[in-house]
Amino acid sequence: MARQQRPGSEQSQLDERVIQINRVAKVVKGGRRFSFTALVVVGDGEGSVGIGYGKAREVPAAIQKGIESARRSMEVIPMAGQTVVHEVVGRHGASKVMIKPAAPGTGVIAGGAVRQIMEAAGIKDALAKSLGSPTHLNVAKAAMEALRGQRRPDEVAKRRGKQAEDIVPPALLAAYNSTEAMRARPEES
Repeated sequence: MARQQRPGSEQSQLDERVIQINRVAKVVKGGRRFSFTALVVVGDGEGSVGIGYGKAREVPAAIQKGIESARRSMEVIPMAGQTVVHEVVGRHGASKVMIKPAAPGTGVIAGGAVRQIMEAAGIKDALAKSLGSPTHLNVAKAAMEALRGQRRPDEVAKRRGKQAEDIVPPALLAAYNSTEAMRARPEES
């Protein structure tokens, strides 16, 4: 788990974490040709996160390619305060990841790639369980699918033709609204 921050750059506040580095070999006429793959997660700690996969002949180049790929694929994750909005399951390949909201102070109870992704996104309280295939890349993509698959309370209420206050617990709605207000504030200034 390596964290890198580059001072002086515009994106120095991004949290860059290496999930896994893998050595792969291509068999050629003269023997084996080795290269490296790096699975990387980049997040701003305020609800935006992306994963990237880089391949190169050397480890630093693979990590750099992964970081660039992750920055391009960053997405905004709906949050209710410091946790996720509701329980959600994400699937990718044979991997399945279940993520549940948790009470404040619980922390991130997850393993491997899921923990790295949630911490980089700024989620501080959540429970997660990885089911099925333990392949790092598929688990990471399943976790992103789960986070991406959350429904915002206002969207759910609109689809049902009701007010958000009618279908969502008041504390959850207040946490969601305060998080959305904090996200909107930096864009205005």
